[in-house]
Amino acid sequence: MSRRRLLTNIAGWGFALPAILGFLFFNIVPMALSAYYSLCDYNVIGASVFTGLKNYISLFDGSDPAFWASVKATVKYTVLAVPANLIFSFMIALMLNRPMVGRAFFRSLFYLPSIVPAVANSFVWLLLMNPDFGLFNVILDFLGLPESKWIWGEKTVIPSIVFMGIWGTGATQVIFLAGLQNIPRVYYEALEIDGGNAWHKLWKVTIPMISPTMFYNLVMGIIGALQVFNASYIMTNGGPNNASLFYVYNLWRQAFTYMDMGKASAMAWLLFITILMLTAFVFRTSKKWVYYEGGDE
Repeated sequence: MSRRRLLTNIAGWGFALPAILGFLFFNIVPMALSAYYSLCDYNVIGASVFTGLKNYISLFDGSDPAFWASVKATVKYTVLAVPANLIFSFMIALMLNRPMVGRAFFRSLFYLPSIVPAVANSFVWLLLMNPDFGLFNVILDFLGLPESKWIWGEKTVIPSIVFMGIWGTGATQVIFLAGLQNIPRVYYEALEIDGGNAWHKLWKVTIPMISPTMFYNLVMGIIGALQVFNASYIMTNGGPNNASLFYVYNLWRQAFTYMDMGKASAMAWLLFITILMLTAFVFRTSKKWVYYEGGDE
């Protein structure tokens, strides 16, 4: 190896070293410790005691009903939130991609909610959904519709949180918008020559060409939905009757309220494996519906 190439390699590794060390000490080491503590009885204060698969068994044997309540709440939220967010974001991106007066203003307006701090966002929605004097029930009453308990109702809490989450999908909208702007105009012109209408453009050009963007947003949406935390922590405290006890909030409660780091670590690894398997499944099935213009998968 020449001296110049050696110096170049040393310089390259030197610039990359902070990122490598950060990944090692802040990702790999904590994950390794978490894997070990998931096999232990550990409460932070005392020494860890190795117990094997006891924490995992206690989660599945029904001795902790809160675990299955959190699984149920998280699955229900994911099933509702992921398609709702994708459909809404895609529709808004389609609208913002059309020529209109003040388009830049509206793009900023729809993106703005996604950068509002979570605590401020939650308190605003608490006021809007208040069953006694909230604006939403005032609107329902004005329209002659039955009022709702929103997040204070066991059956309505998760749909209410899903509705609240749609408001903050600005980042997903921006990604969809970028995908729409990357579609060559020539495809639409060819379809117009063949007599295609707006519906044909949507199904024959827009959706196939934007399918890689949909695929990305779907994967990120599933990962984000399975890790939902803020609404349960700030707004509902897991209630009513554990209806919004989301998995990550239950994990946090096991770790920092009950100080059971062993069980919390076991829950974290179960979530990691679940996300890994679902992501692999989506990647596997994407070959049937994701279209790449260059033909590469």
